[in-house]
Amino acid sequence: MIQQLTKEAIELLKKLIATQSFSGEENETALLIMQFLSHHDISFESDKHNVWAKNKHFDASKKTILLNSHHDTVKPNKGYTRDPLRAEVIDGKLYGLGSNDAGGCLVSLLATFTYFYNREDLKYNFVIVASAEEENSGSNGLNSMLKIIPEIDFAIVGEPTLMNLAIAEKGLMVMNCEGKGTPGHAAHGIGDNAIYNAIEDINWFQTYEFPKVSETLGKVKMTVTQIEAGSQHNVIPASCKYVVDVRVTDAYSNQEVFDIIKENVKSEVCPRSLRLNSSSIPKDHDIVQAGIKLGRETYGSPTLSDQAVLSCPSLKLGPGQSLRSHTADEFIYVSEIEEGVQLYIKILEEIV
Repeated sequence: MIQQLTKEAIELLKKLIATQSFSGEENETALLIMQFLSHHDISFESDKHNVWAKNKHFDASKKTILLNSHHDTVKPNKGYTRDPLRAEVIDGKLYGLGSNDAGGCLVSLLATFTYFYNREDLKYNFVIVASAEEENSGSNGLNSMLKIIPEIDFAIVGEPTLMNLAIAEKGLMVMNCEGKGTPGHAAHGIGDNAIYNAIEDINWFQTYEFPKVSETLGKVKMTVTQIEAGSQHNVIPASCKYVVDVRVTDAYSNQEVFDIIKENVKSEVCPRSLRLNSSSIPKDHDIVQAGIKLGRETYGSPTLSDQAVLSCPSLKLGPGQSLRSHTADEFIYVSEIEEGVQLYIKILEEIV
């Protein structure tokens, strides 16, 4: 059964690759996922471009595991030498946009969910969500499903980790900042230069170290990534706008980090969002221990995923390699999908 499901998963991935599914435009890939579930007589529901299902013998008295991955993709970059929407296997590599991020994870989880779907002896319920708008952190993705699906006790989020256990993930807070001053003529030196004022705060962002360091994720990282000021060479600017990318660890909430920043800089600071918090799962959790028992390593992930919108413990786990995501001529090894399905099932069978 596992071998057949894996074969069908790979064929589904080829179809997904060949179907454009940029964030917000996933209607056709959603249909392909519905067809896969229908083929296996699995009852499902959809909302916008999200497709979800629960196991056949769902029991509200049991705890529930969420299996989640996304079917949207970024737009292909200009470095592609192949047709990004052409699924082709060469030397064991399945090429195509979204193959690695996160099509391989999604189809492996769909195969895993199908494997457990009819079981009556499960200790846990299963809910699967094939979600939209992950790549752009959109409002119609997994976050919109949390009020629709049953309450979740813990989650496996499918992202390429080489099937190792990402037990923590950094959160993201992007801040729009503005250093203020007063205008004046550069020749006279009259005025309060907003650039100089902003530089003082930018230096703080560059050098400040938060006291708490995460065991798995290390330090909170702040990086100034954009800056804009001035209108002409002889006018002292009254405004200097800049953007700061903040990667938050599980040692702090986004709100706590924002409060510390606000206390230490003179610039006006405005977070675009506070909802993409860091996420983690205890190392002694049953699902983590099950993975360790099977020889999988644990680590902290610097990249953001749909874990950020979950309030329950969550684990990032999937076939493929994170470094291939968003690269030109993206690919995943067919053997990684084969291994992914087997390991998902083995890890879950340890606890269910």
